[in-house]
Amino acid sequence: MGMSWGGVIWTDHALQRMKERGVKQEWALACFNNPDSKRFATAERAWVYYKTWGNEKVEVVAKQNERGEWVILSVWSRPVYGAEREKAGFKKAPWWLKLLRKMFGVR
Repeated sequence: MGMSWGGVIWTDHALQRMKERGVKQEWALACFNNPDSKRFATAERAWVYYKTWGNEKVEVVAKQNERGEWVILSVWSRPVYGAEREKAGFKKAPWWLKLLRKMFGVR
């Protein structure tokens, strides 16, 4: 993979952060191309794209340059907890299962 892959430009910063954080470039591109949601970033004219896979949420910061090309500025991932985990499709265990787990150490 490299600086110009998947129809977008990848900054050195983004490539380095993906390497450090163990995020595959394919995941970041999938997040950018097909996000679960997006919002304006704090950087001028930039967007943050979000995609959740299992218990990991990948976030990609991107913006268009003066030629209208998309540039990936940074990428990271983080674990998904609580209500966010439920939104991603994970269900809370029923009360009786929690009780069994507590009483008998059942997983």
